[in-house]
Amino acid sequence: MEHKKTTNRTQIVATIGPASKSKATLTKMVAHHMGVARLNFSWGTYNEHAGYIKMIREIAKTAGKRIPIIQDLSGPREQKKTGHQFNVRSKVVITPKDQRDLAFGMEQDVDYVAMSFVGHPREIVQLRKMINDLGRKTPIIAKIERRIALSKLPEIIKVSDAIMVARGDLGNEIPLEKIPMTEKMIIGLCKQAHKPVITATQMLLSMTEHPIPTRAEVTDVFFAIANGSDAVMLSEESAQGKYPIEAVAMMERIAAEASKYYQHEIDRL
Repeated sequence: MEHKKTTNRTQIVATIGPASKSKATLTKMVAHHMGVARLNFSWGTYNEHAGYIKMIREIAKTAGKRIPIIQDLSGPREQKKTGHQFNVRSKVVITPKDQRDLAFGMEQDVDYVAMSFVGHPREIVQLRKMINDLGRKTPIIAKIERRIALSKLPEIIKVSDAIMVARGDLGNEIPLEKIPMTEKMIIGLCKQAHKPVITATQMLLSMTEHPIPTRAEVTDVFFAIANGSDAVMLSEESAQGKYPIEAVAMMERIAAEASKYYQHEIDRL
């Protein structure tokens, strides 16, 4: 994942899971410009993740492309009726499970590590030391999904290699009506710092069940890109949904259209 100062196509990050585990499905997703694969370590076994990694690399090699792999650490989350959310009782952000998962990820030579529930820059520094101690220099993506992280955002951006606007859990911490401006603010700060930024969560959520997204979802993705996102991410849509290929193809179409807008704005400068 590279920071884009020009009009290069915004990268599409797709979460790999049961819906996208077949080689045929994943090959078609790559053909529709899936540029980065995310593995969510809140789910799955090491054998399953190792299988995904092997298959992604085989498909990338055949296609003559580089498909970076993000290992997304689960962090201190707990199950709720509405899904997972931050476990406020946890005294650490990097859990023992995260440490075991990280060791596995380093063995598999993943390209990025995404850190969930970042609250302070020192947690990024701590994770970086763990990675270095495992003999790697793997870049870190800080997921912004807690209110406390917003108050320390410039410092977190400074010590991170990339940022993810994780709107799902962020919506549990701040009023929903504040998410759009918060997203725009985070993207703006990342652009000023020349750090890549991913906008994620519920971007085409209806495509988990339906082959066509809502008009509101298309608009959401378009403006995430037009506002400067370097990448946009699919979660349930590609990991568990009924239409993973169609979801990536729709992202591809929206990104192409948004890039035309972005180019027009640059040409006006």
